Amino acid sequence: MLDKLGGIPVQPDAIRWLLTPKALKAELLARISSAEHSIFISALYLEDDEAGREILAALMGAKAQNPSLDIKVLVDFHRARRGLIGHKGDSGNYQMYRKVMAEAEHPIEILGVPVKSREFMGVLHLKGFIVDDSVIYSGASINNIYLHQQEKYRFDRYHVIESAELARSMRQMIQTYLVEDIAVCSLTQDKECEQLPEKNDVRSLKTRLSKAHYEFSKVYEGNRITPLVGLGRKKNKLNKLVVEMVAQSKESLFICTPYFNPPYILARAMAKHLRDGKRIDIVVGDKTANDFYIPPEEEFSTIGALPYLYEQSLRKFAKRQQWAIESGQLNIHLWKDGINSYHLKGISADGYRHLITGSNLNPRAWALDLENGLLLQDESGVWKDEFEVEQSHILQHTERLYHYSQIETLNNYPAPVRKIMTRIRRLKADFLLRRIL
Repeated sequence: MLDKLGGIPVQPDAIRWLLTPKALKAELLARISSAEHSIFISALYLEDDEAGREILAALMGAKAQNPSLDIKVLVDFHRARRGLIGHKGDSGNYQMYRKVMAEAEHPIEILGVPVKSREFMGVLHLKGFIVDDSVIYSGASINNIYLHQQEKYRFDRYHVIESAELARSMRQMIQTYLVEDIAVCSLTQDKECEQLPEKNDVRSLKTRLSKAHYEFSKVYEGNRITPLVGLGRKKNKLNKLVVEMVAQSKESLFICTPYFNPPYILARAMAKHLRDGKRIDIVVGDKTANDFYIPPEEEFSTIGALPYLYEQSLRKFAKRQQWAIESGQLNIHLWKDGINSYHLKGISADGYRHLITGSNLNPRAWALDLENGLLLQDESGVWKDEFEVEQSHILQHTERLYHYSQIETLNNYPAPVRKIMTRIRRLKADFLLRRIL
């Protein structure tokens, strides 16, 4: 599959690594202010907070300066219309969008995509900031923590790619399969005359999105980038690509995921990779670096059990592969940096194939959410040093795991967490939870 996968030719100097969330924010603001013909943004959400309002104000300023500028912001429909989990009285981000557009002389389009009829069944996880002929790709959404607006940050990956063909292809896919779909609606409508999508149109959207793909002029050799999109378990090219990268790797893999819960087929491919004598480095966030983690001194809610569920999944995997940890073939790196959180995703294989993606490489991403990614094939090795610098930067705040027993067990967890996880085990709900986490 990988050898036959066509891509868009890219010049060696067409890619830049930003490395920090503050650099992402500065790049976004600079690109928005200098945009000439189009800005397409796809993210899980654009938050009603200081950073979100600053980005939205920049978009409105660019539109006011150039009314012909085609600006489209796409976010998850359900996420935009609810408050933050665990926070009471929050009316949803769409209220901000509605207010800003009502006061604007030149409004922009902010669209909600209801990938499924309920948020827990699947969300818009398609990523990309496409400005003119450039693509800024990151798994980050837009809010204070992702853009390091205040003290706390959420660590992600950030790449700037100069490619008119890639930008055109990503815009076209968004326009064709999202903007023009009957189930996708404006989030800036007046309350009095608001029209929401029909339930049947929302239910059938997943069928239409499962056929989504990027169209572009292809080459089959040389340095190239291949954009891929996927939704659902069947015929999902993005999922298949991940498995193929693991299966075809000849020497080593470098894998980043914030929520360790690999689908069975991926876990099996990784185990075979190790049995064949090859190396895997996995960088995963410590449970305290999970964005759902609730410190013991704060009021606990059910959602706070998620980091512990992921940690037990990691412990189970590490226990099975302890032999590989001892031989040095498997290196599990736990990321932790104070109160900050970890959100990196992607795979590098043998130092020349690199997948940058918003997919969490877990059952939810593989079956429920609309995901995309960019495969970079570096046949001439021109990006090798930059990717190694990025990997060193990622490992800066990590500690290597030498034995699975270093990971806590249920007995070490706070009482509310023990109660929830004991109930889950008693009801034998582990299997079902794994499929939506």
